[in-house]
Amino acid sequence: MKTILIIEDDIGIQKQLKWSLSDYELVFAQDRASALTQLRRYEPEVVTLDLGLPPDPANASEGLACLNDILALKPNCKIIVITGNTDTEHALKAIALGAYDYYQKPVDPEVLSIILARAFKISELETENRALKSANLGNNDIIGNSEAILKACRTVEKIAPTEITTLLLGESGTGKEVFARAIHRQSPRVNKPFVAINCASIPENLLESELFGYEKGAFTGANKTTLGKIECANGGTLLLDEIGDMPLSLQAKMLRFLQERVIERVGGRQEIEVDVRVICATHRNLAEMVAEQSFREDLYYRISEITLLIPPLRQRGHDIVVIAKALLNKFNLEFNTQVQGFTESAMQAMLQYAWPGNIRELQNKLKSAVILADSKYITVEDLALAVQHTKIDTLRKVRELAETQAIRHAYTLAAGNLSKTADTLGITRPTLYALIDKYRLHDLRNTETES
Repeated sequence: MKTILIIEDDIGIQKQLKWSLSDYELVFAQDRASALTQLRRYEPEVVTLDLGLPPDPANASEGLACLNDILALKPNCKIIVITGNTDTEHALKAIALGAYDYYQKPVDPEVLSIILARAFKISELETENRALKSANLGNNDIIGNSEAILKACRTVEKIAPTEITTLLLGESGTGKEVFARAIHRQSPRVNKPFVAINCASIPENLLESELFGYEKGAFTGANKTTLGKIECANGGTLLLDEIGDMPLSLQAKMLRFLQERVIERVGGRQEIEVDVRVICATHRNLAEMVAEQSFREDLYYRISEITLLIPPLRQRGHDIVVIAKALLNKFNLEFNTQVQGFTESAMQAMLQYAWPGNIRELQNKLKSAVILADSKYITVEDLALAVQHTKIDTLRKVRELAETQAIRHAYTLAAGNLSKTADTLGITRPTLYALIDKYRLHDLRNTETES
């Protein structure tokens, strides 16, 4: 249920709103101080604010000061100011200061309900827009704002300006090539070629000539000298995708190139200097392959000067929905469709699904769903996901662990003071006591200090 903070000192109006806005969870405050306390505790997206607050109810000074305080703490909050029926001047001043809208007394619950619904919708759209903006790093096509993906993006920003050889690790479909292109685009080599070669997709007997090129007459059918992928990337960036599938026989020649930055074409005798930044990627466990002697140890350490682990989609939380909405916009343009979004059950299904094929699987599911959808909103049936629903007791355990850790952390920061612990957590002291009893954290009460 959506929460609204009602800042109103008139008890009669409070009761009227509580009765008429039963679809919302209402939190009340009577003055500026209690309003800020409730704002920190409940973090509402929408607030109604009577400008005539005590201790100066006849004027709007206290209400306008409260407006400024709220926006300082929560800039994106939608504030609807309530004024007297002739006080347009202060209402417009509040709008100029950042209020979302204003409404003049007497309160008509039906009209106010429409304004509130619109405020929540605008807040939802703005939140989604901010998520998409923060999730996109320039034109890197990296979408997401989960902690795991933001950490990976910060690593990209740090290593891109350098020449360090980078190893990208991640499951198939997680976007390893997208990250490689992001490194290239943020590097000084951005205006030079980006060349990618998949070591697993080329037959072993052809991979060497694909990488290093060949001289005319080097083998049957070599009618002319042909440059390899490494030479084609000269000055730019070379991505060796799925390097874990590179034949052992070719790994020694690759090691020499990485160490000396020189190559010899197949059938050639001349060393050719190449200036190229190398990025490697694989879904395999190279450390295990080194132990099994199916991958050269010296090559492994040479390509992994720095290693970037790209998280699988199932570990990226709400990023799944953010990516899905971005892909939906893309496919609407591509197929000239007008699908507007997803049903709530479809979004829940996407969040619960394990996505073994990661982003590549999500793309395929959405592409077919956009084409086959019978309505303006994609349903669970359109996505055709085999979702195994999470048991409620598992969710309860996750919540218990998270809340227990948060309480203990806040308790430590508060030096054992339960009042300060409750304030840090944004809850009341009785609520904290209830949680301590619920999770059997009795040691916290036994060592409580009240300094």
